[in-house]
Amino acid sequence: MNQSEIYRLFNSFNSKKVLIIGDVMIDAYLVGKVNRISPEAPVPIVSVSEREERLGGAANVALNIKALGATPIMASVISDDERANEYLEIMKNENLPTQGIVKSEKRITTKKTRIISNYQQLLRVDDEDTSDLEESDASMFKSHLQQLLENEQIDVIILQDYNKGVLTKDVIDFAIAEANRRNIPISADPKKANFLSFKGISLFKPNLKELREGLNIEVEPTQDSLDKAIMALKNKMAIKAALITLSENGVYVANENESHHFPAHLRNIADVSGAGDTVIAVASLCLTTNCDLSTLAKLSNLAGGLVCEKVGVVPIDKERLMDEAISYEK
Repeated sequence: MNQSEIYRLFNSFNSKKVLIIGDVMIDAYLVGKVNRISPEAPVPIVSVSEREERLGGAANVALNIKALGATPIMASVISDDERANEYLEIMKNENLPTQGIVKSEKRITTKKTRIISNYQQLLRVDDEDTSDLEESDASMFKSHLQQLLENEQIDVIILQDYNKGVLTKDVIDFAIAEANRRNIPISADPKKANFLSFKGISLFKPNLKELREGLNIEVEPTQDSLDKAIMALKNKMAIKAALITLSENGVYVANENESHHFPAHLRNIADVSGAGDTVIAVASLCLTTNCDLSTLAKLSNLAGGLVCEKVGVVPIDKERLMDEAISYEK
């Protein structure tokens, strides 16, 4: 792509509306200094000097979609308590629409608290319920999704699974059926539990570890090995395209007509957290355009590498990604 084509592609993102369905959470951080060991047990005492709460899980995909200029609608099920209100307040502070969020007295709003000192994580405390949605909540959520699809002009749907119970097989089947009925492209970033449930989707984006575990076969980050794995994947799931993230080995992309392996770019890696969220956001927006499979993979590869240069989970910088895309194509 030349420079003007890249500009047109990135500008086209601004008119897109994206429905993200999946598990959301609060990422909390307690930061402080350790000056002594507790007299009660051989553990460090952290004197907290900083507290922060951020959006996590599938909501980080929504932040990436917003950063790319598109409009995200995050759809999930959270609790009906004070923590749910905290979560919604963070969404509002991030200027994210909240009409996709459903409350239930039967659920917990996941909160992951990280205790950090001297730039090192000492402990993480997870407060969550990973059981599947109860049938009544799943039915309520599906009705809510259907209403969103009727009221909003959705350009692409993203299924972002963190194995916290929102994406049950029933909800996945419903979302895919609605997407196909409405001719909306749909992508998925899976986890092991529901790996083979995303049948017939437009783009399937596991990482190499998830691909190995999901298919229960050994896969190497080589073109030949990946070609064989994707053939097995297509036979099981009838997906239209696959994008496999390979960490330091880049990305692999394939559909029924072609496959490509693009190496990673040389980076000063600070933190790989959240890179997969960025990749699925960029790839899914590309699905709404006329760009080819290679361009989709190259941009996603660039974006995933860029966010790894930042400490913590941060959304992509659209301007920097566009500049790198232009430099890459020269």
